[in-house]
Amino acid sequence: MNPFLKAYWKNLLLLNYTIDEAILKPYLPKGAELDSFNGKCYASLVGFMFLDTTIKGVAFPYHRNFEEVNLRIYVRFKDGNHWKCGVVFVKEIVPRKMITIVANLLYGEKYYCMPMKNSLIETKDFFEVKYEWLFNNQWNYLQATAEKDTSPVVEGSEEEFITAHYWGYSSINENTTSEYRVNHPKWQVHRVLSYDLDCNIGKLYGKEFMEPLSQQPTSVLLAQGSAVSIDHRKVWKY
Repeated sequence: MNPFLKAYWKNLLLLNYTIDEAILKPYLPKGAELDSFNGKCYASLVGFMFLDTTIKGVAFPYHRNFEEVNLRIYVRFKDGNHWKCGVVFVKEIVPRKMITIVANLLYGEKYYCMPMKNSLIETKDFFEVKYEWLFNNQWNYLQATAEKDTSPVVEGSEEEFITAHYWGYSSINENTTSEYRVNHPKWQVHRVLSYDLDCNIGKLYGKEFMEPLSQQPTSVLLAQGSAVSIDHRKVWKY
């Protein structure tokens, strides 16, 4: 079966925070449980570029290249005797209404449409990426400066935990969970030199996220990205 979606994800900037389980549990779809690394649960603010996007092999005008910013948490889901490592999205922001309609209806996701823009500034050895979204008449953003050289993710590291969750889960209703797989190779990462975040956390994500996302992140990653494909969803009913 052909993938539902193909694209190239580029310059994935991830700000990673440890966060209390009690804040995250209300977002769990049926059948999923929180995943952890060294006994700690995480949430990540992520910005990246969707490039050369096709849906069922069709490229739609004005919907091929666009920004996305999301807040995601890390879960695992038991399929028989096998645990699948995945993510659940608290909120996903994109600049195209049609994307929100398709993703929310077909996959039960939590997409929102907002004006967005991005910038990429390059020198010989370094580059800066910035993702911006207009919320409540103010431009919010996350950005980072990094070295151009890349290195592989270290096995068993927090970096690997963050980048190696290949499944997506969402609630269709209280007894039905949507599942899909995101296929991509292991990503190379750039060494981040500095970062900045300006976000109305409380109004955008809820007051429960204000304190944890206002702290220093435990890590900041900038992944090079790769071609990706997203499989057609599977529905689990309980």
